[in-house]
Amino acid sequence: MYANILLSTDGSDVAKKGVEHGLALAKALNAKATIITVTEQMFIDYGSGHASGYIPSQEEMDRYDASHKGRAGKVLKEALSMAEQIGITAVLLHVPNAHAATAIVETAKSRGCDLIVMSSHGRRGLRKLFLGSQTSEVLANGSVPVLVVH
Repeated sequence: MYANILLSTDGSDVAKKGVEHGLALAKALNAKATIITVTEQMFIDYGSGHASGYIPSQEEMDRYDASHKGRAGKVLKEALSMAEQIGITAVLLHVPNAHAATAIVETAKSRGCDLIVMSSHGRRGLRKLFLGSQTSEVLANGSVPVLVVH
């Protein structure tokens, strides 16, 4: 049925449920598992109109990148531990400086994944509008089935 599953996580408790479910599914199907975490690019305000904006120094950008790389490493290490506990091997992938939904969709394509497993916080109404939904974007823009875990 599914031979190559992409699992996404941001390290949150909700995302861990998705990883747990995806790993169990990968084990049951004897499928490959790739676990991805994506870190966003640093916000740079070039200014507009009356605002002067803010452009960080190279040192600030380097610290930001190092911090996100460290956080991504912890998230992936925890996911790998979950995989090892149930006896499966998983490929770990950190995509830095990217929009999460876009990176997830592109990674699924480039790695030949036939299923994406991710969780959803289940936000509704104005909270969803203002906070966005990576899961919704993956559902709308992906080309493979998406299993959403609540």
